[in-house]
Amino acid sequence: MRQTTIYVGLNDAESHVQEHNTEKYLSVLKTVCHAYRVAFSVHVIDGGYFHEDGSYVEEKTLALTLMDIPKDTVAEIAKDLCSFFHQESVMVTDSAAEVYFIKENFS
Repeated sequence: MRQTTIYVGLNDAESHVQEHNTEKYLSVLKTVCHAYRVAFSVHVIDGGYFHEDGSYVEEKTLALTLMDIPKDTVAEIAKDLCSFFHQESVMVTDSAAEVYFIKENFS
């Protein structure tokens, strides 16, 4: 099984500040996942990075985790989020994942 994570920063590409509250971005992300009919989990994380000019930026980032979704669908979702969140780019990681479920028997 494949595990893919799409990291979407919340600072606007031009203004370099977060334009809306985090809940609004989460709502948009959930709507996108619903439209693509994919199961997902999302985490709000704090991160930082360096621009090409060397300046350092900290921002909130949404980490969207998808399991066993075709790469072309992942690319479409990533492009939509990049556009909707007005980002220069989004980061995608993809790796093999060993997945298993544990159940408890109830009497």
